[in-house]
Amino acid sequence: MPKNAARPHASAESNADGRPRGRAAIADRRRAELLEATRQVVVERGMASTRVTDIASATKVSGGLIHYHFATKDDLMAEMLRVSSMEEQQQLARMVNEPGSALARLDKVLRHYLPLVPGDDQSWVLWLEAFAAGLRSPVLREILAELEAAWIRSLERVIRDGVEAGEFVCADPAGAAERLDSLLDGLLIRATVHPDAIPRQRLIEHARIAAAHEVGLHRDAFPPS
Repeated sequence: MPKNAARPHASAESNADGRPRGRAAIADRRRAELLEATRQVVVERGMASTRVTDIASATKVSGGLIHYHFATKDDLMAEMLRVSSMEEQQQLARMVNEPGSALARLDKVLRHYLPLVPGDDQSWVLWLEAFAAGLRSPVLREILAELEAAWIRSLERVIRDGVEAGEFVCADPAGAAERLDSLLDGLLIRATVHPDAIPRQRLIEHARIAAAHEVGLHRDAFPPS
């Protein structure tokens, strides 16, 4: 660096691993805390009923500080969903790219989609809230569309891998992925809204039967329930 060159401000500097330090790191941590608190409050209260004051109370900060980071409640909600979507997409990518047979990876994606405890899976409660809000928000619809596309791509990728490896027989992996995604959406909505109507293991069984049909296998090819 030339002797007369100004050093970057502390908030713009990074650690050796690329993470910001100083005031930038504090701001990033605060934003992350606000986004996580927003997610929790939305799951508990619903997106329409959540107020900035509720998030301020949950994080023990002022509403003014929240508005310093996010100009409006809509901005805060959109960013929370955007971050949640990216986390979900990263998790999907790890499952799709991990070693193992295409059948094992397909089964893992199916089981990941369905709630661990019907009616008590916070991630799906959050997304059902987002679906309702997205009817009137173009920004939220865009985020939801990106996440839906990621799910379909993941299913299609695993099915194509299985076809290429000779594990599956499927003339239209893209169509199969879209049909499976639609079925899973319907199953998770029912499981979340009516948790006592159908056990999780039966949800998985429905998904496995449909998936087996799409990829030219007998249901018994999947692990036993």
